[in-house]
Amino acid sequence: MKKDIHPDYHSITVQLVDGTTYQTRSTYGSAGDTLQLDIDPSVHPAWTGGKSHMLDAGGQVARFNKRFGGLTLGKK
Repeated sequence: MKKDIHPDYHSITVQLVDGTTYQTRSTYGSAGDTLQLDIDPSVHPAWTGGKSHMLDAGGQVARFNKRFGGLTLGKK
């Protein structure tokens, strides 16, 4: 088995949307870092029955329309 090819596996803190935290082990960041989640099982539509909606925070549709809104297909 080769040495020094595996990522560092250390303890981190995971913070859920509601502020709840727990300790786990991960390769994320460095030892003692905090991973803040935007979506977790308490707010994700798949686990809440689909009553909450995810918003397009980045404006991807608007950005697409801005770039390609004047594009026409076919012959003029």
